[in-house]
Amino acid sequence: MKILFYIILIFISLIILYGIIPTYVYKIKHKIEKKNITNNGKNIYLTFDDGPDPKYTLELLDILKENDIKASFFVVGEFAKNNSDIIKRMQEEGHKIGLHWYEHKSALIQHPLKTKTNFQKGINTLNNLGVKDPSFRPPWGQFNWVMIYLMKSYNLKPFLWDVMAEDWQKNTTSEIIKNKLEKRVKNNDIICLHDGRGRDDAPKRTIEALKEILPKWKNEGYIFKTTGE
Repeated sequence: MKILFYIILIFISLIILYGIIPTYVYKIKHKIEKKNITNNGKNIYLTFDDGPDPKYTLELLDILKENDIKASFFVVGEFAKNNSDIIKRMQEEGHKIGLHWYEHKSALIQHPLKTKTNFQKGINTLNNLGVKDPSFRPPWGQFNWVMIYLMKSYNLKPFLWDVMAEDWQKNTTSEIIKNKLEKRVKNNDIICLHDGRGRDDAPKRTIEALKEILPKWKNEGYIFKTTGE
């Protein structure tokens, strides 16, 4: 029993050292950088994770085009590879494309070799699709030390977020998502939403919320920028 206890203790300690500590380092770093931003207008940054998805992303792109808004898409490599036409449209319409790893896996439990493979396959996929100067956001905002080393080696800037609306949840609605965004978003915020995955048609609810809130934000004077800006 003692041996099992020590094995579990060692395992937990390794996860803390390998993944949890670097994750919190970058979350703190993000908050510090946010405080140092000079307020130069009503800017917000609309970002989407977990796509592209042919069922949802095309409709989302239609809405962004209708409202003349540019956004940032952190795409999962394997989804991007299978939906190259959507990636091409994102590029043609002026959106910023970043990497959300090749597979949507937690960095906390990805061993170094798997981390390297996941990262390199993601980068190679975006390069093959003609994506230049991608930024980076790891799934769930979780880092490990190998990921950070590779990120710096490829000169990728990480982007976390300031606001979420829990739009992936099963029991939420488009009205709840809209209300959360209205209450939480303020100047210079990076907003993280999702155009892929999620439970029970989750991205569809996000799209419905955006149909209402995007024109309202524009009327309030907000300027939409991408992470590239």
